[in-house]
Amino acid sequence: MTDSTTIRVDRDTHQRLLAFSQQQGLSLIEVLRRATDALDRELFVGEARAQIEKLKADPQAWADYLRESLLTEVADGIN
Repeated sequence: MTDSTTIRVDRDTHQRLLAFSQQQGLSLIEVLRRATDALDRELFVGEARAQIEKLKADPQAWADYLRESLLTEVADGIN
């Protein structure tokens, strides 16, 4: 067993977590682990989108990005 700790959540959150746990046949720890992973992915995607929007706001940077992307695809053999 890995090290663990106790966290406090409000009753509503606990009930929601418990419902997810029961519906999916998962432990509460696994539900929290998956929720944390999902939030991590969501934040990563949000940051990636923000960086792309920043590139698009600069026409030269966007053109450079697209050119480099195409060169990478050709070098990698991706069509």
